[in-house]
Amino acid sequence: MSKEQISVFDMFKIGIGPSSSHTLGPWRAAQQFTRVLQAKAVLNEVEQVKILLYGSLAKTGAGHGTDIAVLLGLSGDDPVTFDVDRVTPKVAHIKAVGELEVAGQRTVPFSYQEDLLFLYTESLPFHPNAVTFQAFLSSGKAITETYYSIGGGFVVQENDTESVLSEVDLPFPVDTAQELLHWTMKTGLKISELVLENECAWREESETVAGVLNIYKTIYECIYRGCHTGGTLPGGLNVERRAAKLNKKLMQGRSYQDYESWVTAIREGGQNFQYILDWVSCFALAVNEENASFGRVVTAPTNGASGVIPAVLQYFITFHDGMREHKIVQFILTASEIGSIFKKNATISAAMGGCQAEIGVSSAMAAGALTEVLGGSQRQVLMAAEIAMEHHLGLTCDPIGGLVQIPCIERNTMGAIKAITAAQLALQSNPDKAKVSLDTVVKTMWETALDMNAKYKETADGGLAVNIPLSLPEC
Repeated sequence: MSKEQISVFDMFKIGIGPSSSHTLGPWRAAQQFTRVLQAKAVLNEVEQVKILLYGSLAKTGAGHGTDIAVLLGLSGDDPVTFDVDRVTPKVAHIKAVGELEVAGQRTVPFSYQEDLLFLYTESLPFHPNAVTFQAFLSSGKAITETYYSIGGGFVVQENDTESVLSEVDLPFPVDTAQELLHWTMKTGLKISELVLENECAWREESETVAGVLNIYKTIYECIYRGCHTGGTLPGGLNVERRAAKLNKKLMQGRSYQDYESWVTAIREGGQNFQYILDWVSCFALAVNEENASFGRVVTAPTNGASGVIPAVLQYFITFHDGMREHKIVQFILTASEIGSIFKKNATISAAMGGCQAEIGVSSAMAAGALTEVLGGSQRQVLMAAEIAMEHHLGLTCDPIGGLVQIPCIERNTMGAIKAITAAQLALQSNPDKAKVSLDTVVKTMWETALDMNAKYKETADGGLAVNIPLSLPEC
């Protein structure tokens, strides 16, 4: 029996920053709750709504925009299409007028201080990221539902054991790296080709390809926007955005009005190692500065780690002449399969496993994907993913001020560079002589997650979060 059927569009979701587990997940949970009210035909009876945030959602919710996410989700707004420039004004309006328009239809009184509760000392047993919604009806009854945001924008309703996708007969069911290798060896398919065959169990191949290219479109728009937007990040740490300044310096003051001409100009700058290194860092910084600013990003597989895969993909496109749609699709499909193995057998939630579960997993995904598009074998792809994760084991999640900024943004640059290094090592190695398998490193990551102290799991109760006073300037 398969553990879970995961599509490429589960691993890569379009949404709004700064956190997949603390922003996108709660946003989706709020939307699900409004659908419950509509399904029970009680929406017009709602007189009051309360939101209870538990565990990690409470402790770092304000910094991650959890409050903003649930209010917009309850209002009927969707993170894929909602205008990012309206995020702050709309939430400010809800607070100012003291009203919430549930599902965009039923207006009820709402007090931000009294109806949205951060329960810092309370936690629910299933998962640290828990939110309960309560709707009080004119009949005197109440509708209560609890949801868990389990990482990467995945949401589980309490007592609901259904899979994210409806069960289908996948031609190549995969739970582990060994099973993935079995199918690719048996069929001769590349990992990306096998993934595409499985995706056809849900939809036409053309629809999958179009959807993946839309994911890529969101990625490159985010990179380009982040490389051309300056200023200071919100949240109170006064962190200066660096990608735009670095872009301007590397481009020697030249500017380009569209993504394609910009990439062409970067490519013409040559193959100097330091030049490439600076650009990879710039790409990663750009995405995560957008993420920290409530910009539109793609979970890859999470928001906090959303800069790693885009940076490595952009590196391939720019410095390996990879601006070809079939190669981009190949990259994203391969990355998704690597990520799903971690999701099924460990976690992609920093609240469960620390930052190894986010930056580490994204680095492994990127390393495997880069290896395939550079011509590596199936075994080399898995070897690259293993190498990348092996050197992220034990990485803690200790965001200063509970914000996805320090050390999160720079960690994306590190994850991207490690991914490229891992891919190069795998391409120059004989995977038959590898001592550690991908399945072994996934198992080790999960055991490390279980042993890790809770204060290093996105609670901002340990590490840098407690050792750096918020009044100090950024280093």
